Amino acid sequence: MSSTRVVLIDDHPVVREGLAMSFQQTDDLVVCGEASDYYEALEVIDELQPDVAVMDLSLQGMGGLDLIKTLRKKGHKLPILVLSIHNESFYAERAIRAGAQGYIMKQEKTEEVIKAVRQVLQGKIYVSRELSDSIMYKFFDKNPSSDSPLDRLTDRELEVYQLIGQGVSPHKIADDLCISIKTVDSYRARIKEKLNLKSGTELLQSAIQWVQSQDLG
Repeated sequence: MSSTRVVLIDDHPVVREGLAMSFQQTDDLVVCGEASDYYEALEVIDELQPDVAVMDLSLQGMGGLDLIKTLRKKGHKLPILVLSIHNESFYAERAIRAGAQGYIMKQEKTEEVIKAVRQVLQGKIYVSRELSDSIMYKFFDKNPSSDSPLDRLTDRELEVYQLIGQGVSPHKIADDLCISIKTVDSYRARIKEKLNLKSGTELLQSAIQWVQSQDLG
């Protein structure tokens, strides 16, 4: 039986090495390629045409959500499993809406990660039981006030908000996301409006507090 070819996308080599060793111990999964950023990932996937991608959302420059959307726009149909430190309550639904088939936190055991890979390969969605219950609750909940204010932000606005909270300057945000400084200013203004923040100082304080609460610093 031929092995399933996996590409690993993460900006930490130690994470990729650990995953590769774990997959090597299985009978059905083999790592055929690796990438550390958005552009390298596109090149590797175009060249190798893997069966499945396991990827983080935190990548240098353009982020993981952008990568998922780009792959889908380019017509790549391979299953994508997001393996991330980002809190699933904020990012899992966004990743799946972007085109991923699953989301699992990095603190999960290796056996669970392998289970998740196999599940998305079967055409199924993989999320934790807690997230599945939360999604069902939100679906049936008729009280919109129960949603987080951050749910109002678009994927790109949330990405900018996170970078602000990590202390990244507006010019560096523009460079990393390949957008103009004017566009960054527009995102900042929309974030302040949606979160009811009155100044840049309030925006910075709010973003820092959120990043610290999510352990994303």
